[in-house]
Amino acid sequence: MNALYARRAAVAMSAAVVLPLALTACSSDSKDSAAGSTATSDKASASASAGGSMSMDKPFGPGCASVPKSGSGSFDGMSKDPVATAASNNPALSTLVTAVKKAGLVDTLNNAQNITVFAPTNDAFAKIPKADLDKLLADKAELTKVLTYHVVGKELMPKQLEKGSFETLEKGKLTTSGSDMSYTVNDSSKVVCGNVPTANATVYIVDTVLMPPK
Repeated sequence: MNALYARRAAVAMSAAVVLPLALTACSSDSKDSAAGSTATSDKASASASAGGSMSMDKPFGPGCASVPKSGSGSFDGMSKDPVATAASNNPALSTLVTAVKKAGLVDTLNNAQNITVFAPTNDAFAKIPKADLDKLLADKAELTKVLTYHVVGKELMPKQLEKGSFETLEKGKLTTSGSDMSYTVNDSSKVVCGNVPTANATVYIVDTVLMPPK
Protein backbone atom coordinates (compact mmCIF):
# COMPACT_ATOMS: atom_id res chain seq x y z
CA MET A 1 0.00 0.00 0.00
CA ASN A 2 2.80 2.39 0.88
CA ALA A 3 4.45 1.60 -2.44
CA LEU A 4 1.17 2.46 -4.27
CA TYR A 5 0.89 5.83 -2.48
CA ALA A 6 4.53 6.54 -3.33
CA ARG A 7 3.90 5.86 -7.04
CA ARG A 8 0.80 8.12 -7.08
CA ALA A 9 2.73 10.90 -5.38
CA ALA A 10 5.50 10.61 -7.94
CA VAL A 11 2.96 10.81 -10.84
CA ALA A 12 1.29 13.86 -9.27
CA MET A 13 4.64 15.58 -8.85
CA SER A 14 5.57 14.86 -12.51
CA ALA A 15 2.26 16.32 -13.68
CA ALA A 16 2.84 19.39 -11.55
CA VAL A 17 6.21 19.88 -13.22
CA VAL A 18 5.02 19.12 -16.80
CA LEU A 19 1.93 21.40 -16.74
CA PRO A 20 3.81 24.70 -16.13
CA LEU A 21 6.34 23.70 -18.80
CA ALA A 22 3.52 23.02 -21.27
CA LEU A 23 1.85 26.34 -20.49
CA THR A 24 5.19 28.12 -20.93
CA ALA A 25 5.66 26.43 -24.30
CA CYS A 26 2.12 27.42 -25.42
CA SER A 27 2.72 30.97 -24.30
CA SER A 28 6.01 31.02 -26.19
CA ASP A 29 4.34 29.60 -29.34
CA SER A 30 1.61 32.22 -29.08
CA LYS A 31 4.17 35.01 -28.77
CA ASP A 32 6.18 33.61 -31.68
CA SER A 33 3.00 33.38 -33.76
CA ALA A 34 2.05 36.97 -32.89
CA ALA A 35 5.57 38.11 -33.70
CA GLY A 36 5.44 36.25 -37.00
CA SER A 37 2.08 37.83 -37.78
CA THR A 38 3.47 41.28 -36.99
CA ALA A 39 6.51 40.60 -39.17
CA THR A 40 4.29 39.46 -42.05
CA SER A 41 2.17 42.57 -41.66
CA ASP A 42 5.28 44.75 -41.62
CA LYS A 43 6.57 43.05 -44.77
CA ALA A 44 3.21 43.56 -46.48
CA SER A 45 3.28 47.24 -45.59
CA ALA A 46 6.84 47.54 -46.82
CA SER A 47 5.93 45.77 -50.06
CA ALA A 48 2.98 48.11 -50.59
CA SER A 49 5.10 51.21 -49.96
CA ALA A 50 7.79 49.91 -52.28
CA GLY A 51 5.25 49.63 -55.09
CA GLY A 52 4.71 45.88 -54.77
CA SER A 53 1.64 44.03 -55.96
CA MET A 54 -0.31 45.09 -52.87
CA SER A 55 -0.33 48.69 -54.11
CA MET A 56 -2.10 47.80 -57.36
CA ASP A 57 -4.96 50.08 -56.40
CA LYS A 58 -2.67 53.00 -57.27
CA PRO A 59 -1.23 54.13 -60.63
CA PHE A 60 1.82 52.10 -61.65
CA GLY A 61 4.44 51.90 -64.39
CA PRO A 62 7.55 53.77 -65.55
CA GLY A 63 5.54 56.39 -67.42
CA CYS A 64 3.86 57.54 -64.20
CA ALA A 65 7.05 59.34 -63.16
CA SER A 66 6.39 62.08 -65.74
CA VAL A 67 2.93 62.89 -64.36
CA PRO A 68 2.92 66.22 -62.46
CA LYS A 69 2.85 65.92 -58.68
CA SER A 70 0.20 68.59 -58.27
CA GLY A 71 -2.36 70.57 -60.25
CA SER A 72 -5.03 69.50 -62.74
CA GLY A 73 -2.60 67.19 -64.57
CA SER A 74 -1.63 65.25 -61.43
CA PHE A 75 -3.25 61.94 -60.49
CA ASP A 76 -5.33 63.72 -57.88
CA GLY A 77 -6.34 66.42 -60.35
CA MET A 78 -7.25 63.94 -63.10
CA SER A 79 -9.38 61.91 -60.69
CA LYS A 80 -11.73 64.88 -60.34
CA ASP A 81 -12.35 65.40 -64.09
CA PRO A 82 -14.10 63.20 -66.68
CA VAL A 83 -11.68 61.31 -68.89
CA ALA A 84 -11.41 63.57 -71.98
CA THR A 85 -10.95 66.65 -69.79
CA ALA A 86 -8.45 64.81 -67.58
CA ALA A 87 -6.44 63.75 -70.66
CA SER A 88 -6.33 67.35 -71.88
CA ASN A 89 -4.47 68.26 -68.68
CA ASN A 90 -1.72 65.70 -69.37
CA PRO A 91 0.90 67.06 -71.84
CA ALA A 92 1.91 63.52 -72.85
CA LEU A 93 -1.58 62.92 -74.28
CA SER A 94 -1.97 66.09 -76.37
CA THR A 95 -2.08 64.23 -79.73
CA LEU A 96 -4.78 61.93 -78.39
CA VAL A 97 -6.79 64.92 -77.19
CA THR A 98 -6.48 66.54 -80.62
CA ALA A 99 -7.71 63.32 -82.23
CA VAL A 100 -10.65 63.03 -79.80
CA LYS A 101 -11.70 66.60 -80.60
CA LYS A 102 -11.43 66.02 -84.37
CA ALA A 103 -13.60 62.91 -84.05
CA GLY A 104 -16.18 64.79 -81.96
CA LEU A 105 -15.86 62.31 -79.09
CA VAL A 106 -15.23 64.68 -76.16
CA ASP A 107 -18.81 64.61 -74.88
CA THR A 108 -19.20 60.88 -75.60
CA LEU A 109 -16.18 60.03 -73.46
CA ASN A 110 -16.91 62.57 -70.74
CA ASN A 111 -20.51 61.41 -70.32
CA ALA A 112 -19.84 57.66 -70.32
CA GLN A 113 -19.71 55.89 -66.95
CA ASN A 114 -17.28 53.31 -65.58
CA ILE A 115 -15.32 52.83 -68.79
CA THR A 116 -11.69 51.90 -69.41
CA VAL A 117 -9.56 53.90 -71.85
CA PHE A 118 -6.27 52.70 -73.30
CA ALA A 119 -4.69 56.08 -74.02
CA PRO A 120 -1.79 56.27 -76.51
CA THR A 121 0.96 58.76 -75.69
CA ASN A 122 2.28 61.38 -78.12
CA ASP A 123 5.23 59.03 -78.74
CA ALA A 124 2.79 56.27 -79.65
CA PHE A 125 1.20 58.45 -82.32
CA ALA A 126 4.69 59.47 -83.50
CA LYS A 127 5.35 55.83 -84.44
CA ILE A 128 2.77 56.21 -87.22
CA PRO A 129 4.31 57.68 -90.40
CA LYS A 130 3.34 61.36 -90.61
CA ALA A 131 1.49 61.01 -93.92
CA ASP A 132 -0.59 58.14 -92.51
CA LEU A 133 -1.31 59.99 -89.29
CA ASP A 134 -2.37 63.15 -91.14
CA LYS A 135 -4.66 61.03 -93.33
CA LEU A 136 -6.18 59.36 -90.24
CA LEU A 137 -6.77 62.69 -88.47
CA ALA A 138 -8.52 64.01 -91.59
CA ASP A 139 -10.87 61.02 -91.89
CA LYS A 140 -13.46 61.43 -89.12
CA ALA A 141 -15.14 58.05 -89.66
CA GLU A 142 -11.88 56.10 -89.59
CA LEU A 143 -10.54 58.18 -86.71
CA THR A 144 -13.69 57.48 -84.69
CA LYS A 145 -13.27 53.78 -85.38
CA VAL A 146 -9.65 53.79 -84.18
CA LEU A 147 -10.33 55.86 -81.07
CA THR A 148 -13.39 53.89 -79.94
CA TYR A 149 -11.32 50.71 -80.33
CA HIS A 150 -9.27 52.04 -77.38
CA VAL A 151 -12.34 52.14 -75.10
CA VAL A 152 -13.89 49.23 -73.18
CA GLY A 153 -17.39 49.80 -71.82
CA LYS A 154 -16.61 48.64 -68.29
CA GLU A 155 -14.03 49.36 -65.64
CA LEU A 156 -11.03 47.00 -65.77
CA MET A 157 -8.80 46.38 -62.77
CA PRO A 158 -5.13 45.43 -63.30
CA LYS A 159 -5.81 41.83 -62.26
CA GLN A 160 -8.28 41.50 -65.15
CA LEU A 161 -5.54 42.39 -67.64
CA GLU A 162 -3.43 39.34 -66.80
CA LYS A 163 -5.19 37.32 -69.48
CA GLY A 164 -8.21 39.05 -70.94
CA SER A 165 -10.28 39.60 -74.05
CA PHE A 166 -12.62 42.57 -74.08
CA GLU A 167 -15.13 44.04 -76.49
CA THR A 168 -14.51 47.68 -77.29
CA LEU A 169 -16.93 50.48 -78.13
CA GLU A 170 -15.85 49.97 -81.75
CA LYS A 171 -17.26 46.39 -81.35
CA GLY A 172 -13.89 44.76 -82.05
CA LYS A 173 -11.98 42.73 -79.46
CA LEU A 174 -8.69 43.59 -77.83
CA THR A 175 -6.60 41.23 -75.74
CA THR A 176 -4.41 41.86 -72.71
CA SER A 177 -1.72 39.83 -70.97
CA GLY A 178 0.92 40.19 -68.29
CA SER A 179 1.24 40.36 -64.52
CA ASP A 180 2.79 42.32 -61.66
CA MET A 181 2.44 45.81 -63.12
CA SER A 182 3.71 44.75 -66.58
CA TYR A 183 0.94 44.47 -69.15
CA THR A 184 0.69 44.31 -72.94
CA VAL A 185 -2.33 45.03 -75.13
CA ASN A 186 -2.76 43.09 -78.39
CA ASP A 187 0.76 41.64 -77.93
CA SER A 188 2.25 44.92 -79.11
CA SER A 189 1.34 47.92 -76.97
CA LYS A 190 2.88 48.21 -73.49
CA VAL A 191 1.09 49.84 -70.57
CA VAL A 192 3.51 52.56 -69.41
CA CYS A 193 1.28 54.05 -66.70
CA GLY A 194 -1.70 52.03 -65.59
CA ASN A 195 -4.72 52.27 -63.31
CA VAL A 196 -4.98 56.06 -63.57
CA PRO A 197 -8.31 57.21 -62.10
CA THR A 198 -10.54 59.87 -63.63
CA ALA A 199 -14.05 60.87 -62.56
CA ASN A 200 -15.71 58.39 -64.93
CA ALA A 201 -12.99 56.08 -66.24
CA THR A 202 -9.86 54.10 -65.51
CA VAL A 203 -7.01 54.93 -67.86
CA TYR A 204 -4.11 52.76 -69.00
CA ILE A 205 -1.57 54.87 -70.88
CA VAL A 206 0.04 52.81 -73.68
CA ASP A 207 3.09 53.22 -75.92
CA THR A 208 1.55 52.12 -79.24
CA VAL A 209 -1.67 53.09 -81.01
CA LEU A 210 -4.07 50.13 -81.22
CA MET A 211 -5.51 49.43 -84.66
CA PRO A 212 -8.89 47.67 -84.92
CA PRO A 213 -8.93 44.39 -86.84
CA LYS A 214 -9.89 44.76 -90.48
